[in-house]
Formats: sequence, structure tokens, C-alpha cells
Amino acid sequence: MRAKQRVTSKKCDIRDSVSKESGAKTIIVKPAGYPLKGVFHEYPEPSELDVFEFYAREQWNGCVVKKGDFLFDRRMFPDFAFRVVDVEPENSEIGKNTEFIVEDYDSELIVPEINSNVKFKDIVGQDKAKQKCKIVEKFLLAPDKFGMWAPKNILFYGPAGTGKTMTAKALANAVNVPLLPVRATKLIGEFVGDGAREIHQLYEKAEELSPCIIFIDEFDAIALNRRFQEIRGDVSEIVNALLTEMDGIDERDGIVTIAATNMRETLDSAVRSRFEEEIEFILPDEKERLEMLKSYTSTFPVKLAKDVNLVKLAKQTHGFSGRDIVGKLLKTALHKALLTRGKVKQLHFDEALAEAKNKTSEPPKGMFA
Repeated sequence: MRAKQRVTSKKCDIRDSVSKESGAKTIIVKPAGYPLKGVFHEYPEPSELDVFEFYAREQWNGCVVKKGDFLFDRRMFPDFAFRVVDVEPENSEIGKNTEFIVEDYDSELIVPEINSNVKFKDIVGQDKAKQKCKIVEKFLLAPDKFGMWAPKNILFYGPAGTGKTMTAKALANAVNVPLLPVRATKLIGEFVGDGAREIHQLYEKAEELSPCIIFIDEFDAIALNRRFQEIRGDVSEIVNALLTEMDGIDERDGIVTIAATNMRETLDSAVRSRFEEEIEFILPDEKERLEMLKSYTSTFPVKLAKDVNLVKLAKQTHGFSGRDIVGKLLKTALHKALLTRGKVKQLHFDEALAEAKNKTSEPPKGMFA
């Protein structure tokens, strides 16, 4: 049994009827929200109260409730809670004749908070990518002027850790528009239809916030080439929903979709053809690696020893991404220095570099024999 079903059954256990009064005549409920905040969660609004009343009686029939209890939806909006504002009589059982009254409430739009002040000048290298983002910036500043020429779908591709996410954040900050980020793996729901519904909810949210950027990371997880979809059959419905939104069948003005992937070659051709622009992110060259080393080490909480040779380190880190330099080299070296309570020495960098290169992943021997 799913965890959320266990939570629901705990709130509505018919065994509580031992202590119940007669059947509930009237229950006043108020939408309370979800137990956890997420990117896609919207507050559902009961539109037809007669229909909602029947819907509520059907799924909560037999539940014993009192003022202050929560009733969790188990069907259309799993885990969405309604708080019992009042019940007559108290501690009574919901039956087929129970009247439900929904208290008015202000619909809340949950917007993910991106705590980032990244700017384009903070991104080392990737000059071509930043230049191509300028046209998107102009569109978001004046979406009405572009019409059919608006850049709506853009693909960021390149090795991991090369600044794709940072660039999306910098773009959003440059024009002061909301950024709705999501990992594509999170779109693959537990049940058939979950992923497609979340795609549409994502675009509905973006439309309300427009102009807006949708950033889908790990895009290859849902936009696989069709030859892989036998392995992941649930992906096809998500792809179809995504194509519908990217094609603009439902006109949603002022929305830019940016997808990011490390494996462009695995993308489905039908999906890839929807991108007007493909922007490549490359590994930093030696000059850029040196710039990164100087920039990041200047923010160290302890000083560098005189024997540290950043020029040498820039040469030795060929093939490293920006993320590798920060996470595998600089952070490891700094932690080693903190343990000795001294300055960061060349020895610390040498040890960190050796460890990083030893961690390079290789397929197990004999795996493909």
C-alpha cells in the first residue's frame, strides 16, 4: 500500500465508529493544501458544488470526523487535504446523506523559490552560449514584439557541470522573470497519466507567471529516442504531452522552454525538431580553468600557501568541467587543509587531484564480454 494511502486511512478509519454519534448531517470543509510543497501542486477549486458533494460522500463514506480533522483526497488530487471547519453533530460518521459545504478561500499559487543571484558575468567561458541567450533575453523583455518569431524552445546540451543550469538562472535574473526548474526524472509519475498531467500543470503555472522560463534538466530521461521507449513505455505519454505544449496548440504567450541534456544523441527526433535553437556548452579550456581557480580560491576561508601553483593546476585539470574543479579539486583540497588547521598547500591540491582522477568511472571488466 502506498504511504499516502496509509496516511489517508489513518485519518478516516471506520473502526472509529465505535465512539461515533449518529451520522453527520453537515460538514463544513476548507481546502488546506498539500503536506509537502512541490513545483506542480495547484490548489484545486470545487467548481460544481453538487458534484463535489457527491464526490466527497463517495470517497469519505464511513469516516468518523470531528472539528479540526483533515480529509485527504485519494482520487483526482492525491494527498490534497481539506480541513474540517465544523461538523454537526461532532464526532459523527460521514454517510450518503451528509451535506458538504465548502468554505471560500483564496487560491494559492505555489511558486518554487530560486535562491540565486547568478549573473552572466559570473559564468566563466561559454561565450557563444551567453551570446545566443541574448536574443531570448530580448524576447522576455518585450514578448509582444516578437509574435511568431519568438524563441520558445531552446536546447542546452553538453557535458555535465559546464554551466547549463547556471546560465538558465542568469538568464532569468537578467530579465527578472520567474524560473520554473524541474528534473525530468521527477515527471515520471507512479501511475499512468501522472507525468502528462504534471507537464500540463507546469505550463499552466508558467502561463500564469508569464513572461516565464521553464527549465527542464536531465531532459533525456523523458525525451528518449523511440527505440528506447519499449524499455520505458510510460515515457511515451509524457513525450506526447510535452510535444503538445511545445507546439503551442494551446496558445501560451511569454513562455520559454529550456531543456538541458548531457546526451543530445539519445533524444527522440520528433522532440528535438521542436527546438528552434540548440546551444552547446563545452568544457573549459586551460585559460578558463585558470580563471576559475583564481576566482574560487579567492573566496576560500583560509589562505593559500606560497607553494600553490594555480597555472600548473590549470594544465593538470584538462577534461575537468567547472563542477569537477569546484567539487572534486578545490573543495577536497580545502577540507584537507581545514583538518590540518593550516593554509591550503600544493600538497593538498596534488592529493585531491590524484583522488579525482582515480574516481574516473570505468565499466566493470568483462561486463560486455
